[in-house]
Formats: sequence, structure tokens, C-alpha cells
Amino acid sequence: MRHEEKRLAQLQVPKKIYHKWIDYEKISLSIKKAVIASEDSNFISHDGVDWDALEKAAKENAAKGKIKRGGSTISMQLSKNLFLSAEQSYFRKAEEILITGMLELVLSKKRILEIYLNVAEWGVGIFGIEAAANHYFGISAAQLSPYQAAWLAAILPAPRRFDVARNSPYAANKAEIILERMSLVMIPK
Repeated sequence: MRHEEKRLAQLQVPKKIYHKWIDYEKISLSIKKAVIASEDSNFISHDGVDWDALEKAAKENAAKGKIKRGGSTISMQLSKNLFLSAEQSYFRKAEEILITGMLELVLSKKRILEIYLNVAEWGVGIFGIEAAANHYFGISAAQLSPYQAAWLAAILPAPRRFDVARNSPYAANKAEIILERMSLVMIPK
């Protein structure tokens, strides 16, 4: 958030970040399921690191000769968002894994998901699911419909791009896929 706040302050027309915390119990079940379905289907069962996803990403990156895929879980993304830069390197990934292990030792899956939903970037200067629900739909995160939640989860990999291109067929198609997967998701209680 601090990095984005500095970037926005330097624009020709400065802009501020929008962030509002919402407690886990008030966040719609739909967005919890959508984010897990989209970002980390094994969230409940892994120890913070999905080793199979990391191995697959490493093989894909080696084949392409550059880092194109990270294989990060929700817990790993939270570690990066809270403590690390967005730099892509194997050293930073190792740091992310170490911090993730520590987070998983001291926080419940419910708390990890709550913090992640409240600090994730959802658009240009938009942080947290409450700000995102308000920014895109004019409602609270408690009121998100299943489709709205799926669409928000669909834009997570590139939220600034989809903030500008809201009618993207790619985001709409990905939201439909996420919507189908949501019924299979278990969330932390």
C-alpha cells in the first residue's frame, strides 16, 4: 500500500489510496469462496506452500527462460504483501516461503484469509475487499453476490489493468469459471 501511495502521489493529478478494513464475519461468503477457488484451491489443506504448484511454476519458468508464473498460495501472497517487494526473483520467493511458514505457525487459516482480503490490491489505489466492493459495485463486501465476488477474484492477478478495462471479456469468462468452482470450496470457520 505504501508503494502504491507514493506512486499515486507523484501523478500529474495526485490520487490517494482507498482502504477500509472489514471483519471476517462481515465479508460475504461468496468472496471468500471465489478467492480460494481462483487463487488457492488447496488453501485449507496445505501448510502455506503448495509445493506441487511451485514445482510446476519453476518448470514453466525454466522452459520460458524467465519468471512468468509464481505458484504462490494465499498465505504466500499475504507474506509478500505485508513484508516483501513485488520484485520477482528466486531469492525473494525463498524469503516468501520462510515468512509464510512463520505466518502459518502463528495465524489460523481464517485470520490469514481475513488479512489477505483486507490488504490485497483490487485496482488503482484500491486496497481491501470493502474498498473494492464499494469501488466497483457501490456496495459493502457483505453484500457481494456470487457473480460479483467471482468477477473480483478474476481480476486479482492484474487489478489495475481491469480497473481500467472493466468490460473485459477475459475477466467475464474467468469469473464464470470461478463461479462454477465456488461450490467445491471449503472456507475456514
